[in-house]
Amino acid sequence: MAEINPRIHESWKGVLSDEFVKPYFGELKLFLLEEKKRYAVYPPGSSIFEAFNRTPFDKVKVVLLGQDPYHGPGQAHGLCFSVPDGIAFPPSLQNILREIQTDLGYPYPASGNLSKWADQGVLLLNATLTVRANGAGSHQGRGWEDFTDAVIKKLSENREHLVFLLWGKYAQNKKQIIDQSKHYILEAPHPSPLSVYRGFFGCRHFSLTNQLLIQHSIAPINWQLE
Repeated sequence: MAEINPRIHESWKGVLSDEFVKPYFGELKLFLLEEKKRYAVYPPGSSIFEAFNRTPFDKVKVVLLGQDPYHGPGQAHGLCFSVPDGIAFPPSLQNILREIQTDLGYPYPASGNLSKWADQGVLLLNATLTVRANGAGSHQGRGWEDFTDAVIKKLSENREHLVFLLWGKYAQNKKQIIDQSKHYILEAPHPSPLSVYRGFFGCRHFSLTNQLLIQHSIAPINWQLE
């Protein structure tokens, strides 16, 4: 098996070291090497583990779970729902920012880069960490879900009072691996245009998250991006 040295924060390396030597992870790496020979793959290799590098294991307060990285050029940079500065906002991100406007009264930002959230302890985790260009879901079922499920389990087992934001049925299926006696789960429909009016708008998850953190003397998240 090829040696695997993910560019991932030391705090996560320690927690996830067992995963990196499992057969599925070796197979995943070989799959990615073959994909990159034939297609553009997003995000760039240096950004695949950006969520972990921005948010060390012991600093996580909130887990926001997405499904796939964006599959258009320049969009994905390793944080779910986020885009780099200067990139147009995809529809789901537009709706997330509108809900923040309604919930907290913050102005609509000029950038959709959510790195500021990650730096405060919001783990912006996609269930699948890579995608083929213009191929939504193209890297599902290749091993990433095993890895990110392990991430969720480790957080559930070893941390307390985390807030998990589960938007849409795909994310909500992860409830079974979260210890709800130790953590909080906030559920809403996905913020995509197809479902945003079924209850995502008005969910107030940003203010509710902060209320839950404050209950445990944990510093709240500043959701304002400007």
